[in-house]
Amino acid sequence: MTPLAPEKKESYRELIITILIIIAILFPIRYYIVQPFIVNGASMDPTFTTGQYLIVDELSFRFHKPERGQVIILKYPRDPSTYFIKRIVGLPNDNIMIKDGKVTITNAEYPEGFELEENYVQINHISHETYQITLGPTEYFVMGDNRSQSSDSRSWGPLDRELIVGRPLLRLLPLSKIDIFPGTITNDHENNQK
Repeated sequence: MTPLAPEKKESYRELIITILIIIAILFPIRYYIVQPFIVNGASMDPTFTTGQYLIVDELSFRFHKPERGQVIILKYPRDPSTYFIKRIVGLPNDNIMIKDGKVTITNAEYPEGFELEENYVQINHISHETYQITLGPTEYFVMGDNRSQSSDSRSWGPLDRELIVGRPLLRLLPLSKIDIFPGTITNDHENNQK
């Protein structure tokens, strides 16, 4: 076996160093900043559908609190190894009343309450149950946009802050639906109180 020429040794050394640098940069990004997520199920129709490929921002919520109306990725409270995608409807200390498909929020800022304007919920996706709950200081109330086919806080209770993983940053697939911050609401629900 012929020994490697010094130029080839240096070339291999540089390749190995480059690979190690790439791993050192990508590993923390992949595990602590962004994560891939594939949508499975109809609970967020039509906003998100089965098979859509998302990149999830896991960093933002370390610096600011989740807001009403944001779509989030969460760990299912009954099995934290399972991930769900839902929309935040209620914030900590809110009182939530659901009746005939309408969501009313009462809190310290709005003691008279206000009804959420939920343009993202289609008429055929509304559910007509009655539900009421008051959230604790670290609890959020989440629901799918397809209310009639969503397993959410109505069935398994409030979501603790520690189970929120992040929010969709990019929708990459299908190509026709590529989007930045998909599912973001353009209007402020609390300014549209009734």
